[in-house]
Amino acid sequence: MLLGRLALTFGVVALSACSTSPAPAAPPVTHEIEAVCWAQQAAWNRGDVEGFMRAGYWPSESLTFFSGAEVTRGYETVLARYKRRYQSEGAEMGQLTFSNLETETLGTDHAILRGNWLLDFEERDDAGGLFTLVLRRTPDGWRIVHDHTSVGE
Repeated sequence: MLLGRLALTFGVVALSACSTSPAPAAPPVTHEIEAVCWAQQAAWNRGDVEGFMRAGYWPSESLTFFSGAEVTRGYETVLARYKRRYQSEGAEMGQLTFSNLETETLGTDHAILRGNWLLDFEERDDAGGLFTLVLRRTPDGWRIVHDHTSVGE
């Protein structure tokens, strides 16, 4: 009987210890995800729109970019939009700064990255706003599969 009670007590203690043990921490990926923004910022500030796209966006026709009332779909179409807005005759790219980055992982292969963006122009008023990116881990690293960017007032 005493042996049975000891076994039961040991079993309860062992189960309690298991249930209160913290789960193993997932490997940190925040720096990998945020590195996408820093690589894009560096490419933009070199005047390299194609490098900006390669550093961050998923090269797929399923890529989506929402800004204002405009929806742009597909990697090549998003690239053309950036070139039209920032590299066409009379356009200015400005200096890009990302700030206030907040990363939230959604499982092991998806994440949301939120933050602020600012374009510092020489010839016109600066522009900035907020963004929310949905990223997917791919064989080539983390890539933006959806970009929702807003312009502040």
